[in-house]
Amino acid sequence: MAKPQNPIQMAVIGAAHGIKGELRVKTFTGDPLALADYGPLYAKDGRAFEIAAIRPANEVVVVRFKGVADRNAAEALTGTELFVDRSALPDDGDDGEFYHADLVGLVVRDENGEPVGKVFAVQNFGGGDILEIQYQGRKGVLIPFTQAAVPVVDVPGGFVAIDTVAAGLVENEDDDDAPSDGEFDKRPRGPKDAGGNR
Repeated sequence: MAKPQNPIQMAVIGAAHGIKGELRVKTFTGDPLALADYGPLYAKDGRAFEIAAIRPANEVVVVRFKGVADRNAAEALTGTELFVDRSALPDDGDDGEFYHADLVGLVVRDENGEPVGKVFAVQNFGGGDILEIQYQGRKGVLIPFTQAAVPVVDVPGGFVAIDTVAAGLVENEDDDDAPSDGEFDKRPRGPKDAGGNR
């Protein structure tokens, strides 16, 4: 198989592990060890990587790639993102299941059904999945990808629906705990439910 035409990111290579060319790899597969089931993985530049061995290690897997035999070669790969073509992934999931890549480009609708933006990326900085969206003309807006903040994901329909309050985009006007006029608001600002999982 040549370089993927419709690439889906499966993993990112982290630091070297030991002196024999092994690497710590963060996977984006449901079962981290399943990374070896997809055949060759590809870097953005088209380089192919074949997994020779894989084992679990805390929150990552330790991988030995064919042709990577020492620590120097392994260190040169740190930060490399690994992809497969979309056609290599099974489509036999349950209704409502989707890949993160399926979300990119979807219209973002508010609780009234009005289009307010577009999904640009799905990020994860360690505290759970986050949608990066364009919201009312502003780019790079981050919202938590939780059931409360994004109650509807309709890939066939081409949109996600958000709850603007739960997503931290607007203040809850009905909040009885809100400070009265003139009272200093010491509550933290930012997305609510940021640490939640979907």
